[in-house]
Amino acid sequence: MNNLKVSFKADLLTILINKEVAAHIRSWRFIVLILLVLLTFLASTYVSSANLRNAVNNAQDPDQAFLYLKLLTNTDNSVPAFHVFLNFLAPLLGIALGFDAINSERNGGTLTRLMAQPIYRDNLLIAKFIGPLIIVGTLLSALILFLIGGGLLATGVRMEPQEVLRIVGFVILSVIYIGFWLSLSILLSIRFKQAATSALTAIGIWLFFTVFFPIVINLLVHALLPNPNYLSEAQLIKYNELILNLLRLSPGQLYTDATTTLLIPSVRSLGPVSMEQMIGAIPSSLGVKDSLLIVWPQLSGLIAATVVCFALSYYIFMRKEIRS
Repeated sequence: MNNLKVSFKADLLTILINKEVAAHIRSWRFIVLILLVLLTFLASTYVSSANLRNAVNNAQDPDQAFLYLKLLTNTDNSVPAFHVFLNFLAPLLGIALGFDAINSERNGGTLTRLMAQPIYRDNLLIAKFIGPLIIVGTLLSALILFLIGGGLLATGVRMEPQEVLRIVGFVILSVIYIGFWLSLSILLSIRFKQAATSALTAIGIWLFFTVFFPIVINLLVHALLPNPNYLSEAQLIKYNELILNLLRLSPGQLYTDATTTLLIPSVRSLGPVSMEQMIGAIPSSLGVKDSLLIVWPQLSGLIAATVVCFALSYYIFMRKEIRS
């Protein structure tokens, strides 16, 4: 009996996920978002490929052998690299796909009809979260495969296994980052009755972390901490570490640190380095395992923030009264 119940619940969840995926794919909102991501991807890829020869021939660059990682990170500063663009677009993707997940169903009267069916309430919420993530993961995977295929046709250079692992990690990390903003927007769609209110609140939170949060941190640091010009080297390192740790309260900073380390293998530290640590250091690339160890705190922070937002959404939605 329990097995039948679990199987029935899984089938309902699959149906709801398929419904969410189909609804998003047919919407004009999703088409506009795809065009934005595609245009930024093409622009950054064009600039990186145009300057690829100079990057690969640079003997002083320890990452010159990683051709396909260069396609994602190389730039002439006229257009940002794709992972920098994605740091800006990923929150918009998550917010746009989730800001009206629940309140639009409630205002349209479809939520009451859905709950009148033999559907588990948590299945609906899980489908609202998993459906958009499937779309985003498919979109990013398709773009990366397009990049790899174009690189193979243009250069004929074999892709290194380390590059494959790093690019797969980049895609997974990007999906988790979008998942955070998606879970946050779903939480706001449950909390507020109007979709416009939840959208504006989510955009306000994004703008705060993107624009105002670094300004607030700098003002507080300069007001409360001593002048760095009068500090010793050890005190200056602690000073900079404190600023970086405060900035890492922002999801965008966590994503930037993690993607930079994954896509640029020569990055050996995400904090200040003393002169003693620099002496004798040989410029070289780290292995995938070492890079993952560096980004593990950032990855854990993004996962924890996503879980907290979704858990709050689950708790509020399961206790919320639904009436026609």
